[in-house]
Amino acid sequence: MNAPGSRFANDWLALREAADHAARSAALTERASDWLVGARVSASAPLTLVDLGCGRASNPGYLSSRLPGPQRWRLVDHDPELLEVARQRLAGGEDAAGRRPDIECRCIDLADAAALADQLDGVELVCASALFDLCSTPWIESLAAACASRGLPALFTLSVDGDWQFSDASGPRQDAEDDWVRRLFSDHQRRDKGLGAALGGEAPAALASAFEAHGYRVERAASPWQLAPGSEAALTLGQALVAGWAAAAVEQCPDQAARTEAWQLARQRDLANGRCGVWVGHVDLLLTPPGSDT
Repeated sequence: MNAPGSRFANDWLALREAADHAARSAALTERASDWLVGARVSASAPLTLVDLGCGRASNPGYLSSRLPGPQRWRLVDHDPELLEVARQRLAGGEDAAGRRPDIECRCIDLADAAALADQLDGVELVCASALFDLCSTPWIESLAAACASRGLPALFTLSVDGDWQFSDASGPRQDAEDDWVRRLFSDHQRRDKGLGAALGGEAPAALASAFEAHGYRVERAASPWQLAPGSEAALTLGQALVAGWAAAAVEQCPDQAARTEAWQLARQRDLANGRCGVWVGHVDLLLTPPGSDT
């Protein structure tokens, strides 16, 4: 999984972490916790939880204190440097009862379907966050089949839904240039990131469809980033988002680079002056296998 767009800097993952944690559905996390409590055989045996594409362990870091323990986290990523950051960060975490988790790191290429399926052996919950926009429909269908064959529930969070917009005190702003850049960015998202033709904003629907085909119950919750005008998040994460959207638009349509640059400068100026904030749509999904009582 080394295609362009498949590697993420630790700095970017750190920058988005607060917005991720604020956006995600507490209700679905609680539902996942209830499922684990009801399904476990022994209260003293560690629950093995796998996080796919773990990055710097933001997702396990959020979940560990909100899920029952004791816990054993299996961290899976293709980047050995991020895996080491993840291990160190999660080592300082605690489960809901204040116990330190056991940690296992596995460096694999997520494009290797057999190796990916092996990571699900012996686990009680499959987790991933902000991953599936990079994935293709066949990849997601393969993951769903691997989960279904093991009867595993899954909690997949912060999958982009393809919608983003700027807003001010009166609400969302309508702007033709924003629409133009959004279309270019959406097309760019669908480039192959190493896991087949990427789904971009279609990922939440593809996940639901793939798991429903195996009889899973699908629960959805909106989990948008909401970066208020003038907030620290708008001035940092918002600026980075605009720069990223502009870079993708230029790659997608290089002959319109000057137009894109003008758009970028205008939006970054609006953010810096507190005239607008940013809203980015995401979806959280809890997927439970047939026959389970959640």
